[in-house]
Amino acid sequence: MGDHLRQLKNLTDKFHPLPDQDWEIFSSIWKPFEARRKTVITAQGEVEKFLYFVIDGVQRVYYSDDLQHEATLVFTYAPSFGGVLDSFLLQRPSKYFYETLTPSIFLRAASLDVQHITSKSRSIQQLIQNGTNLSFSGLMERMTELQCFSSEEKFRTLLKRSPHILNLVPHKYLANYIGIDPTNFSKLVNQVKI
Repeated sequence: MGDHLRQLKNLTDKFHPLPDQDWEIFSSIWKPFEARRKTVITAQGEVEKFLYFVIDGVQRVYYSDDLQHEATLVFTYAPSFGGVLDSFLLQRPSKYFYETLTPSIFLRAASLDVQHITSKSRSIQQLIQNGTNLSFSGLMERMTELQCFSSEEKFRTLLKRSPHILNLVPHKYLANYIGIDPTNFSKLVNQVKI
């Protein structure tokens, strides 16, 4: 688990380095977790009990209505945090699913543990706040893309942000993520120079 914790530290250092003592506290709450491909880790209606740090694999957060229409909201892959963030932070039932698309390896921290260490350390509290702020900023950018960009602009923006994603995620989920028909997505893959 030492290498996995180093990966976690490398990521957290980018947006709020912790003093050594606080890092020891923060790193102590993370436990290994693995899931098979196409496993729903958090279901709609459940309260998100964990914050995940992705070591390997690809996951998605998606919404599904009563007619089984799906909307893919976000993909997670190494090195990033995962889970249903609003349910985790508010400890309310999730409106979304968190699902693995490939076999996945994580570190995960329980909500109660995160709350406990956050209440004890201003620096850890700032780390969590900075991470939440970055997530909110990314969500605002995504809302703008969905509402204002053409299909081609959404596709180009996706590839600019995550150039490797075409090789990680099945195209039907990428099409859903940018809000276009899978057939049109295939056309974009073939027409747009990357």
